[in-house]
Formats: sequence, C-alpha cells, structure tokens
Amino acid sequence: MVYYQIQNSHERIPIGKLLCLARTYPKHAKEMHSELPKEPLVFLKPESAVIFNNDVIVLPKITQRVHHEVELGVVIGIDGKNISVDKALDYIYGYCVCLDITARDIQAVAKKNGWPWSIAKGFDTFAPISDVIEKKQVDDIHALSLQLQVNSLLRQQDDLSSMVFSVEEIIAHVSTLMTVKRGDLIMTGTPDGVAEIHHGDVLDASLGNICHLHVTVQQEQ
Repeated sequence: MVYYQIQNSHERIPIGKLLCLARTYPKHAKEMHSELPKEPLVFLKPESAVIFNNDVIVLPKITQRVHHEVELGVVIGIDGKNISVDKALDYIYGYCVCLDITARDIQAVAKKNGWPWSIAKGFDTFAPISDVIEKKQVDDIHALSLQLQVNSLLRQQDDLSSMVFSVEEIIAHVSTLMTVKRGDLIMTGTPDGVAEIHHGDVLDASLGNICHLHVTVQQEQ
C-alpha cells in the first residue's frame, strides 16, 4: 500500500484511485485542437503510476513522445456520493501539485481509433505528486497558480481561476459518476504549454508557494 506524504503531519492516508480531468483550461484545449467540454471529462490512472518528490520518471521503450502536464491535485478526505457543489469543499483533505505524464503518440493512436487512453496515461512513474498540504492551511485554492519549469526554463504557468470548472464543481460532478473515497486523488487538468520531456530533464513544479515537486527523467534501459 502506498501512502501520501503530508506536510507537517504523521497521518497515514493510503492513495486510492486517481481521477483525472481533460481540457479544463481554455488555452490547453486550443493547443490540443479540441473543444471545451460542457461537463468535466474524466479518465483514470492506476495508483501504481504514483511517484513522489525527488523520484524519477521512467520513459518506456514503447513510446517515442512523452509530454508533461502540470496539475492541481485534490485529495479526498471523506467518502461521498452525489455531493452538492455547496458542500464539496467539506470532502477535501488537502492539495498537492502533480504531473500527468502522457505518452502522446500512444494517446494519438487511441484517439484515432476510439480506444481508451489508459495505456498512454498509466505507465509506472506517470503520476508524480508532491507532499500534500492540508485544506485548512489554504484560504482560497482558486487564488493560487500552477507553474512548471523544465531544466530551469518556464514551460507552463496559469492561475487556477482560469479553469473552466471550479474545484467544487469538479468534485460534485465526479461524485455523480462514482463514489469518491478517502485517499482518492482528483487531478484537475493542465494549462497550456505541454511539451516533450527527454532523458536527463529536470522538472520543477509548484502550486503557489505551498507545494513543490522535483523529479528527473530517465529512459528505460
């Protein structure tokens, strides 16, 4: 069982399912030549994809084009089903910054054929996450911004207020599809600026000044 690393706490919360969203920032939808969805688009990643701060993203031999996607992660604190928007914040344990690593060439083939994206998104090490900060330490999550640097060069940056759906709306919608449980992680989608990563790259992601994530990249041997 894999547990979250929580800032300034010895609490042990096992990582559950990873619920991921697509096209939640207008500029990213545009760069992917896609329309904005009328409601959140949800897909899953396995818990086995998770790695932590100072770990290594491994590029599988099967793919030739892997992209980074920096995202806000929302950790669920209590189980819920059909949660209302006005009660959604009550179900949050905390927040983290995470990376949705994507084998873009494999995803492109899946999209063309109408297949699921699971393989492109679910390789081992394809879900790096930072330490979690408890919700009570964050006044307004939508007032913060996301940033990703690759080899000290800025690749992605946007305010969380730019998201098409609020955190509360995302939780409410996801909970109509399936029960959200304590330890589940909702990865809320990425801003524009997604690009390839390569062997030897160094990635530094941040959520405002409260969460930081540092990982490196290696090619599978």
